[in-house]
Amino acid sequence: MELKAKGFTSIKALLVEDIEVCRLVLSTFLLRLHCEVTLAMNGKEAVDLFLEGKKFDIVLFDKDMPVMTGPEIRAMGETDVKIVGVSADNHAMEAFMSAGADLFVPKPISMEALGPIIQDVINKKMNDMV
Repeated sequence: MELKAKGFTSIKALLVEDIEVCRLVLSTFLLRLHCEVTLAMNGKEAVDLFLEGKKFDIVLFDKDMPVMTGPEIRAMGETDVKIVGVSADNHAMEAFMSAGADLFVPKPISMEALGPIIQDVINKKMNDMV
């Protein structure tokens, strides 16, 4: 699936995932969807990136990780970023949504599921520029 946005810069995606295979699959999908991908191994690395002043359009966050878990980014006051919880845990959706995630997608995530999410981020970014 190819997403087109005329005169548009790529979407900046932060992937927070501690499992190497999942990181590889999701980052490959994001790259195919023309995203600039930054990887973090845990929630602390993700939070540190925001504290350093890095900005992202979307964050994909696994629930069960070492050091910090869940979407702590929203708690920091970052409201312009779309936070997507991604987990194989059947009970994760409630935890993500109560912690401020915008969306929950069960693992394994597919290109067909990820494509429309990225397109929504592109559309929002383009509307914000107008």
